[in-house]
Amino acid sequence: VQLVESGGGLVQFGGSLRLSCAASGFSVSNYVMSWHRQAPGKERELVASISNAGRSTNYADSVKGRFTISRDNDKNTVYLQMNDLKTEDTAVYYCKGRFSWGQGTQVTVSS
Repeated sequence: VQLVESGGGLVQFGGSLRLSCAASGFSVSNYVMSWHRQAPGKERELVASISNAGRSTNYADSVKGRFTISRDNDKNTVYLQMNDLKTEDTAVYYCKGRFSWGQGTQVTVSS
């Protein structure tokens, strides 16, 4: 089982990024998948999740209306579209699924 995140980087305040989480060893369509983030000095927090059927999504209040989680079952990949980014979104973003974590991808939002 492996999860590999990509798509992080440096973006200006108000900009957008799309994170990808490519899974191997299991099918993302069979599991709840989620994105989490951890900022320096803070605990890891849930950002968004999507049900195994893909019909239900859940978001942290801080990202509602700005972030969208989705999955592509054919590519076995989960995405996090992040719009209207704020400096407080700066963190390492992790993908989670089937009790496994990815290695994380850094997102830095500059003011």
